Amino acid sequence: MNRVVHPIEEESYRRLRARLDTTHFPPLTRAVVERVVHSAADLEYASDLVMAEEDLVAAHAALHAGAPVVVDVEMVAAGITRRESVCRLKDATAGPGLTRSAHGIRLAYEQVGPGALWVIGNAPTALEELLTLDASPALVIGLPVGFVGAVESKEALRESGLPAVSNVSEKGGSAVASAALNALLYHPVSSEETS
Repeated sequence: MNRVVHPIEEESYRRLRARLDTTHFPPLTRAVVERVVHSAADLEYASDLVMAEEDLVAAHAALHAGAPVVVDVEMVAAGITRRESVCRLKDATAGPGLTRSAHGIRLAYEQVGPGALWVIGNAPTALEELLTLDASPALVIGLPVGFVGAVESKEALRESGLPAVSNVSEKGGSAVASAALNALLYHPVSSEETS
């Protein structure tokens, strides 16, 4: 993807790197950490985020090979640039024991099937529902925000063994979730991935 970086963004990254040493991270992890920190202006994400480079490498390849991207809310979709995503929240309804966000995830899975990249930045119940499905995701970016269920849902994601980006604290949200996906979108595709 050819992307023109605005001088303001270049300066922002220069200042971020002056305050936070990210050189010890492997390439894709570094890209995700820096883009998330940049999106929130929150240096603490550098020690709060949890991910594995090998999961990011596989997800990067899947993303650039055209794997679908599914989001929990339109705010996450709005933050993802240059890539269409699936959001079924507007078609979802709440029911006994099922939030509207969880139902939206079910509907999205029925639409895209296995192998998608899932980007959840709003609702812990959306992440919890995804974990009940046999979604075989390329990656789950699980960064829901909140004081009720967010920490627990992200911990359950990490314990699931699925390839994931999550964080330990209550922090999260649409901006950081979309930033994590954008980091993978913007990162160059290597010659190994195209051969």
